[in-house]
Amino acid sequence: MDEPLNRVVEIMARLRGPDGCPWDREQNLESLKVYLLEESFEVRQAMEAGDPAALREELGDLLFQVIFQCRIAEEMGWFDIQDVAAGIADKLVRRHPHVFGEGKLSTSGEVVRQWEELKEEERRRGAKRSRLASVPEMLPALLKALRLSEKAARAGFDWKTAAHVFDKVREEIAEWEDASRTGDRVQAEKEMGDLLFSLVNVARKMGFDPEAALQSANGRFLRRFERMEGSLAREGLAMEGVPAARLEDLWEEAKRSEEG
Repeated sequence: MDEPLNRVVEIMARLRGPDGCPWDREQNLESLKVYLLEESFEVRQAMEAGDPAALREELGDLLFQVIFQCRIAEEMGWFDIQDVAAGIADKLVRRHPHVFGEGKLSTSGEVVRQWEELKEEERRRGAKRSRLASVPEMLPALLKALRLSEKAARAGFDWKTAAHVFDKVREEIAEWEDASRTGDRVQAEKEMGDLLFSLVNVARKMGFDPEAALQSANGRFLRRFERMEGSLAREGLAMEGVPAARLEDLWEEAKRSEEG
Protein backbone atom coordinates (compact mmCIF):
# COMPACT_ATOMS: atom_id res chain seq x y z
CA MET A 1 0.00 0.00 0.00
CA ASP A 2 2.14 2.86 -1.29
CA GLU A 3 -0.57 5.45 -1.95
CA PRO A 4 -0.27 8.41 0.49
CA LEU A 5 -3.80 8.03 1.87
CA ASN A 6 -3.35 4.33 2.53
CA ARG A 7 0.00 5.08 4.10
CA VAL A 8 -1.62 7.45 6.60
CA VAL A 9 -4.21 4.78 7.43
CA GLU A 10 -1.40 2.27 8.06
CA ILE A 11 0.50 4.79 10.20
CA MET A 12 -2.63 5.37 12.28
CA ALA A 13 -3.05 1.62 12.80
CA ARG A 14 0.59 1.40 13.92
CA LEU A 15 0.19 4.32 16.33
CA ARG A 16 -2.82 2.61 17.91
CA GLY A 17 -1.19 -0.81 17.92
CA PRO A 18 0.39 -2.67 20.87
CA ASP A 19 3.84 -1.25 20.03
CA GLY A 20 2.49 2.17 19.08
CA CYS A 21 2.37 5.55 20.75
CA PRO A 22 1.10 5.66 24.38
CA TRP A 23 -0.67 8.98 23.81
CA ASP A 24 -2.43 7.88 20.62
CA ARG A 25 -3.47 4.60 22.23
CA GLU A 26 -5.08 6.47 25.17
CA GLN A 27 -7.33 8.61 22.98
CA ASN A 28 -11.04 7.98 22.47
CA LEU A 29 -13.86 9.74 20.63
CA GLU A 30 -14.56 11.96 23.62
CA SER A 31 -10.97 13.13 23.99
CA LEU A 32 -10.67 13.89 20.27
CA LYS A 33 -13.59 16.34 20.18
CA VAL A 34 -11.47 19.35 21.05
CA TYR A 35 -8.83 18.51 18.43
CA LEU A 36 -11.45 18.16 15.69
CA LEU A 37 -12.78 21.64 16.43
CA GLU A 38 -9.30 23.11 16.74
CA GLU A 39 -8.15 21.68 13.41
CA SER A 40 -11.33 22.85 11.68
CA PHE A 41 -10.76 26.42 12.84
CA GLU A 42 -7.12 26.28 11.75
CA VAL A 43 -8.24 25.16 8.27
CA ARG A 44 -10.60 28.14 8.11
CA GLN A 45 -7.83 30.49 9.20
CA ALA A 46 -5.57 29.20 6.42
CA MET A 47 -8.41 29.60 3.92
CA GLU A 48 -9.00 33.20 4.92
CA ALA A 49 -5.27 33.94 4.81
CA GLY A 50 -5.12 32.64 1.24
CA ASP A 51 -1.97 30.68 2.10
CA PRO A 52 -1.83 27.50 -0.05
CA ALA A 53 1.02 25.92 1.92
CA ALA A 54 -0.74 26.50 5.24
CA LEU A 55 -4.04 25.26 3.84
CA ARG A 56 -2.42 22.07 2.60
CA GLU A 57 -0.86 21.43 6.00
CA GLU A 58 -4.03 22.21 7.97
CA LEU A 59 -6.17 20.04 5.70
CA GLY A 60 -3.71 17.23 6.39
CA ASP A 61 -4.15 17.73 10.14
CA LEU A 62 -7.93 17.69 9.72
CA LEU A 63 -7.75 14.56 7.56
CA PHE A 64 -5.71 12.89 10.28
CA GLN A 65 -8.50 13.56 12.76
CA VAL A 66 -10.97 11.82 10.42
CA ILE A 67 -8.66 8.84 10.03
CA PHE A 68 -8.06 8.77 13.80
CA GLN A 69 -11.79 8.57 14.54
CA CYS A 70 -12.31 5.95 11.83
CA ARG A 71 -9.58 3.81 13.39
CA ILE A 72 -11.22 3.98 16.81
CA ALA A 73 -14.59 3.12 15.24
CA GLU A 74 -12.99 0.15 13.47
CA GLU A 75 -11.54 -1.11 16.75
CA MET A 76 -15.05 -0.90 18.25
CA GLY A 77 -16.50 -2.89 15.36
CA TRP A 78 -18.60 -0.01 14.02
CA PHE A 79 -17.10 0.86 10.63
CA ASP A 80 -13.79 1.72 9.00
CA ILE A 81 -12.58 4.48 6.71
CA GLN A 82 -13.57 2.49 3.62
CA ASP A 83 -17.17 2.41 4.89
CA VAL A 84 -17.06 6.17 5.42
CA ALA A 85 -15.69 6.75 1.92
CA ALA A 86 -18.27 4.41 0.39
CA GLY A 87 -21.06 6.19 2.23
CA ILE A 88 -20.15 9.67 1.03
CA ALA A 89 -19.52 8.41 -2.51
CA ASP A 90 -23.00 6.85 -2.64
CA LYS A 91 -24.56 10.01 -1.21
CA LEU A 92 -22.83 12.28 -3.74
CA VAL A 93 -24.02 10.15 -6.64
CA ARG A 94 -27.54 9.94 -5.21
CA ARG A 95 -27.79 13.70 -4.72
CA HIS A 96 -26.36 14.56 -8.15
CA PRO A 97 -28.74 12.84 -10.58
CA HIS A 98 -28.17 15.73 -13.00
CA VAL A 99 -24.54 14.58 -13.28
CA PHE A 100 -24.72 10.82 -12.81
CA GLY A 101 -28.26 10.26 -14.13
CA GLU A 102 -30.52 11.44 -16.90
CA GLY A 103 -31.63 14.82 -15.55
CA LYS A 104 -29.95 18.10 -16.46
CA LEU A 105 -29.72 21.31 -14.45
CA SER A 106 -28.20 24.55 -15.67
CA THR A 107 -27.97 26.82 -12.60
CA SER A 108 -26.64 26.50 -9.08
CA GLY A 109 -30.04 27.58 -7.76
CA GLU A 110 -31.66 24.59 -9.43
CA VAL A 111 -28.99 22.33 -7.95
CA VAL A 112 -29.63 23.66 -4.42
CA ARG A 113 -33.39 23.17 -4.77
CA GLN A 114 -32.92 19.62 -6.02
CA TRP A 115 -30.43 18.88 -3.22
CA GLU A 116 -32.95 20.00 -0.61
CA GLU A 117 -35.74 18.00 -2.26
CA LEU A 118 -33.59 14.87 -2.24
CA LYS A 119 -32.64 15.43 1.39
CA GLU A 120 -36.31 15.90 2.23
CA GLU A 121 -37.13 12.57 0.58
CA GLU A 122 -34.38 10.90 2.61
CA ARG A 123 -35.73 12.54 5.77
CA ARG A 124 -39.24 11.22 5.16
CA ARG A 125 -37.87 7.71 4.74
CA GLY A 126 -35.77 8.04 7.88
CA ALA A 127 -36.46 8.77 11.52
CA LYS A 128 -35.98 12.56 11.49
CA ARG A 129 -39.24 14.42 12.04
CA SER A 130 -38.24 17.92 10.91
CA ARG A 131 -36.32 19.23 7.92
CA LEU A 132 -34.39 21.33 10.45
CA ALA A 133 -33.23 18.23 12.32
CA SER A 134 -30.31 17.87 9.91
CA VAL A 135 -28.71 21.04 11.32
CA PRO A 136 -26.10 19.79 13.82
CA GLU A 137 -26.99 20.57 17.41
CA MET A 138 -23.39 21.46 18.29
CA LEU A 139 -22.79 24.05 15.57
CA PRO A 140 -21.58 27.44 16.85
CA ALA A 141 -24.67 29.58 17.51
CA LEU A 142 -24.07 32.08 14.69
CA LEU A 143 -23.61 29.40 12.05
CA LYS A 144 -26.50 27.37 13.43
CA ALA A 145 -28.82 30.38 13.16
CA LEU A 146 -27.76 30.82 9.53
CA ARG A 147 -28.32 27.17 8.63
CA LEU A 148 -31.70 27.02 10.38
CA SER A 149 -32.95 30.13 8.62
CA GLU A 150 -31.61 28.93 5.26
CA LYS A 151 -33.50 25.66 5.53
CA ALA A 152 -36.67 27.39 6.71
CA ALA A 153 -36.41 29.83 3.79
CA ARG A 154 -36.10 27.00 1.28
CA ALA A 155 -39.35 25.62 2.67
CA GLY A 156 -41.01 28.98 1.98
CA PHE A 157 -40.84 30.43 5.51
CA ASP A 158 -38.95 33.68 4.96
CA TRP A 159 -39.20 37.45 4.73
CA LYS A 160 -39.76 38.81 1.24
CA THR A 161 -36.86 41.28 1.30
CA ALA A 162 -33.97 42.41 3.49
CA ALA A 163 -35.99 45.57 4.23
CA HIS A 164 -38.61 43.45 5.98
CA VAL A 165 -35.92 41.89 8.15
CA PHE A 166 -34.60 45.36 9.06
CA ASP A 167 -38.10 46.12 10.37
CA LYS A 168 -37.85 42.97 12.48
CA VAL A 169 -34.43 44.04 13.77
CA ARG A 170 -35.82 47.41 14.87
CA GLU A 171 -38.71 45.62 16.60
CA GLU A 172 -36.31 43.30 18.42
CA ILE A 173 -34.11 46.24 19.51
CA ALA A 174 -37.15 47.95 21.05
CA GLU A 175 -38.18 44.76 22.85
CA TRP A 176 -34.62 44.25 24.12
CA GLU A 177 -34.48 47.84 25.42
CA ASP A 178 -37.86 47.44 27.14
CA ALA A 179 -36.75 44.22 28.85
CA SER A 180 -33.45 45.81 29.88
CA ARG A 181 -35.16 48.81 31.43
CA THR A 182 -37.35 46.59 33.59
CA GLY A 183 -34.29 44.82 34.97
CA ASP A 184 -35.63 41.42 33.86
CA ARG A 185 -32.35 39.74 32.94
CA VAL A 186 -33.99 36.51 31.77
CA GLN A 187 -36.26 38.35 29.33
CA ALA A 188 -33.45 40.69 28.26
CA GLU A 189 -31.26 37.71 27.38
CA LYS A 190 -34.12 36.17 25.41
CA GLU A 191 -34.68 39.40 23.48
CA MET A 192 -30.96 39.72 22.77
CA GLY A 193 -31.05 36.23 21.27
CA ASP A 194 -34.00 37.21 19.08
CA LEU A 195 -32.11 40.32 17.96
CA LEU A 196 -29.00 38.34 17.04
CA PHE A 197 -31.10 35.82 15.12
CA SER A 198 -32.73 38.67 13.19
CA LEU A 199 -29.33 40.15 12.33
CA VAL A 200 -28.19 36.78 10.98
CA ASN A 201 -31.24 36.84 8.70
CA VAL A 202 -30.36 40.32 7.46
CA ALA A 203 -26.93 39.01 6.52
CA ARG A 204 -28.46 35.98 4.79
CA LYS A 205 -30.91 38.09 2.79
CA MET A 206 -28.07 40.40 1.69
CA GLY A 207 -25.79 37.51 0.75
CA PHE A 208 -23.27 38.04 3.58
CA ASP A 209 -21.63 35.40 5.74
CA PRO A 210 -22.39 36.63 9.28
CA GLU A 211 -19.52 34.60 10.74
CA ALA A 212 -17.04 36.21 8.34
CA ALA A 213 -18.52 39.65 9.04
CA LEU A 214 -18.13 39.20 12.79
CA GLN A 215 -14.61 37.79 12.43
CA SER A 216 -13.72 40.86 10.36
CA ALA A 217 -15.15 43.12 13.07
CA ASN A 218 -13.15 41.21 15.70
CA GLY A 219 -10.00 41.78 13.66
CA ARG A 220 -10.66 45.50 13.32
CA PHE A 221 -11.34 45.83 17.04
CA LEU A 222 -8.13 43.97 17.89
CA ARG A 223 -5.97 46.10 15.59
CA ARG A 224 -7.45 49.38 16.82
CA PHE A 225 -7.19 48.38 20.47
CA GLU A 226 -3.54 47.43 19.98
CA ARG A 227 -2.93 50.86 18.38
CA MET A 228 -4.44 52.51 21.45
CA GLU A 229 -2.22 50.46 23.76
CA GLY A 230 0.81 51.35 21.66
CA SER A 231 0.04 55.07 21.77
CA LEU A 232 -0.32 55.00 25.54
CA ALA A 233 2.78 52.85 25.99
CA ARG A 234 4.86 55.44 24.10
CA GLU A 235 3.70 57.98 26.69
CA GLY A 236 4.55 55.62 29.51
CA LEU A 237 0.90 55.15 30.41
CA ALA A 238 -1.27 52.13 31.07
CA MET A 239 -4.85 52.09 29.83
CA GLU A 240 -6.24 51.68 33.31
CA GLY A 241 -6.85 55.13 34.80
CA VAL A 242 -6.82 57.02 31.49
CA PRO A 243 -9.97 59.19 31.22
CA ALA A 244 -12.74 57.80 29.03
CA ALA A 245 -12.70 60.88 26.81
CA ARG A 246 -9.00 60.36 26.04
CA LEU A 247 -9.62 56.68 25.25
CA GLU A 248 -12.38 57.67 22.85
CA ASP A 249 -10.02 60.11 21.11
CA LEU A 250 -7.39 57.39 20.78
CA TRP A 251 -10.01 55.00 19.38
CA GLU A 252 -11.06 57.50 16.72
CA GLU A 253 -7.40 58.14 15.91
CA ALA A 254 -6.81 54.40 15.48
CA LYS A 255 -9.84 54.19 13.17
CA ARG A 256 -8.59 57.09 11.04
CA SER A 257 -5.12 55.58 10.87
CA GLU A 258 -6.52 52.27 9.66
CA GLU A 259 -8.85 53.87 7.14
CA GLY A 260 -6.11 56.11 5.80
